[in-house]
Amino acid sequence: MPWKKENIQDMLRQVEEIIEKAMELEERYKEQLERVHPNFQQSARNLVYYRAMRSDDIRGLQKRLGWMGVSRLAKAESHTLSSLYITRSVLTAFLKDEPIHIQPAGLSIKEGNRLARTNAKALLGFRAKGRRTRIMVTLPSEAADDYKMVRQMVAEGMNCARINCAHDGPEQWKKMIDNVRKASKKLKRNCQVAMDLGGPKIRTGDLKPGPKVRKYRPQKDVRGRIIQPVEVWIGPAPHLSLELPHVPISSAALKTLKPGSRLYFRDARRKKRELIITEVQDDGCVGELYRTTYLETGMFLYSDKNKRSRPFVIGELPAVEAPLLLKRGDTLRLHREHVPGEPAEYDEKGMLAREAHVSCTSEEVFGQVAVGEPILFDDGMIRGRIRKVDADGMVVEIEHTKEGGGKLAADKGINLPDSKLSIRGLTDKDIKDLRFVAAFADVVNVSFVNSVLDVRQLIQELERLKATDKLGIILKIETKSGFNNLLEILLEAMRIHPVGVMIARGDLAIEVGWENIGRVQEEILSLCQSAHIPDIWATQVLENMAKRGIPSRAEITDAAMAQRAECVMLNKGEYIINAIRLLDTILKDLEPYQEKNAPMLPAMELAGGKW
Repeated sequence: MPWKKENIQDMLRQVEEIIEKAMELEERYKEQLERVHPNFQQSARNLVYYRAMRSDDIRGLQKRLGWMGVSRLAKAESHTLSSLYITRSVLTAFLKDEPIHIQPAGLSIKEGNRLARTNAKALLGFRAKGRRTRIMVTLPSEAADDYKMVRQMVAEGMNCARINCAHDGPEQWKKMIDNVRKASKKLKRNCQVAMDLGGPKIRTGDLKPGPKVRKYRPQKDVRGRIIQPVEVWIGPAPHLSLELPHVPISSAALKTLKPGSRLYFRDARRKKRELIITEVQDDGCVGELYRTTYLETGMFLYSDKNKRSRPFVIGELPAVEAPLLLKRGDTLRLHREHVPGEPAEYDEKGMLAREAHVSCTSEEVFGQVAVGEPILFDDGMIRGRIRKVDADGMVVEIEHTKEGGGKLAADKGINLPDSKLSIRGLTDKDIKDLRFVAAFADVVNVSFVNSVLDVRQLIQELERLKATDKLGIILKIETKSGFNNLLEILLEAMRIHPVGVMIARGDLAIEVGWENIGRVQEEILSLCQSAHIPDIWATQVLENMAKRGIPSRAEITDAAMAQRAECVMLNKGEYIINAIRLLDTILKDLEPYQEKNAPMLPAMELAGGKW
């Protein structure tokens, strides 16, 4: 189709303007660009060029370029300036009706892709055969003592083992790392070790412990008939091999019992109950309960039905967690003072005598929030709005929970997406843990990176530990501030090499809004690609599979979409081995169809084979 000269001139003008903006932004960030690591010199400039190109809406230009059969700049992330110059040359040739003269500038497509592969390998190790995307797996506590499990995880396709510093301790971490190193050596794999620093996460404080009571419920059929009693271990300590609920009673008192003996009592609800002894051992015995029973610390059990015998006394049972039940319209006081939280109290007339209350782990937030701002708890499961702020804390009105009310436990996350918080940087625990990470791990994952200052503090600590040249860093982007400041954060982080970004979709979705998370994660992927920085797709990938053994359909689609990232993270779960195996299969099956975020076109096939 013939193109009007004016149309081509207009497109050429827009391309020239983008190139001009790219040069201006390069000058603006000149100081930051001069400080980046030599391995990131070209990548940092390409990042700035790409950000300049995305500063305006160019969809109109893209459509017109597409109609001409010219590159639409849609996949120009890794080689932005080169694509812009090529597009300008093509449009100029159309305008002047002369041969195309390409003026080399910036990174070529081939060079950009090579840098991305090199940086991914430096941070995440060698890729597995048959797939470009690595698999990172969070190690459970059992990984410290279960070498066979770790070996199987590596054998099934784990490329990077993640250890969360919020759990366990240095002794367990070292055992986990030793198991990973041993398995990697035996299997001739290069499995990296990444360790998560907790960061300045805002959480609920402790709650007042509930009663020291435990519920035992026998298995029933659909008609409510008992088909399997509850077996319990009765003794001074839990049995080492029998995985049975433990009822603590001194061994001396149990000497009189034998198989067939019965213990009579009233449970915590004053219901008459019996416990039948089925097996006696030197250090305790096995018993069966045929009805739902609540046992409590200090409860008396009698071998005589009329309670004339000397009682057996139940020892200390663990206190049950007593979360706060919150419903729409309830109020919750969030306070500075670190005293155990308690549920609401009501008088005999059903009137509120005291509102539910809980402390907050970060006292700084109370001076940085305002009335009317939203507040979310437990990954957004409970949502409220701040109605009052005073010297002691704040009062929150609950606006949304699940039907019947939501339960808020201790140590649950608090998000304040619209509040202007200045809480940042490494905590004292992070700095202490970083010494261990620098000594034994390959990569440090930094949580809640919100600004350049957070990255700067991290680099200073790494310099103090003389670890900048031996420890890669992964920046976890999980807040609105982190996303909005991502360009500056990346330029600061690129002072050292290698660097990666984790898209922590859980907290990030709460911060930016569920309706925006799809767009935000796409933008992070694009910015990372323009900087040739590997990205990690994280949070709830194959979560049902890992925890319950059966994936949901949405999880499979999500795992397939994650193939565009350099790495996908799985969280721990009872069926984690199966989850690794499934993810490995999905990523290998999709490998022919995707190179980074550029679609590839192999021959079409039917679901069961060739067309």
